[in-house]
Amino acid sequence: MQTSKPNMAISDGVEPMDSIHHLPGIESHCGEHAVFGIVTVSDRASSGTYQDEGGPAVLAFLQAGLASPSTVHYRCIADDQSIIEQTLIELSDDFGCHVIVTTGGTGPAARDVTPEATEQVCEKILPGFGEQMRAISLNYVPTAILSRQMGGIRGSCLLFNLPGRPKSIRETIDEIWKAVPYCVDLINGPYIDTIDIVCDAFRPKSARRR
Repeated sequence: MQTSKPNMAISDGVEPMDSIHHLPGIESHCGEHAVFGIVTVSDRASSGTYQDEGGPAVLAFLQAGLASPSTVHYRCIADDQSIIEQTLIELSDDFGCHVIVTTGGTGPAARDVTPEATEQVCEKILPGFGEQMRAISLNYVPTAILSRQMGGIRGSCLLFNLPGRPKSIRETIDEIWKAVPYCVDLINGPYIDTIDIVCDAFRPKSARRR
């Protein structure tokens, strides 16, 4: 883990995201190259009715918090369960993502099917992700109990759902990510090094490189 901090990405006045981003990390990292997927699930954003802000918020966190280098694949798709499942499988199996983060589609509305799609493609469910995210969000809004976010594993890929609003994304991912690098270790993924002042990821002493 590192203590220096790169430039923060600005999500105000969001520009359209490219489908692939290469993040160099910082020079003194002790990690390995990792591959991430960001999937925004939104009928309106995918149709161009409004510009996606959730995906850029997740990317901003990765840009600010990762010390080790990475490649990030981005998709913006409709609230359609079959499309979500196909996208998650493609990113995991074909693009080799070690972590896939979705944003949007986790509420009780009829078109909110991101958790169903995530559960369908995962081989193991990690209930603690949803439990912790709802606990965090309840500190801010009582409607957090309506969220159905979840996490799980497909092969050597960790998948989890985030809310759609940038403010809610940062409130949750800053805390949830503390468990992500060690989870990736446990499923035989690369060593993800983080920047402590952004996200002080937890690992047992025996699993630390620094």
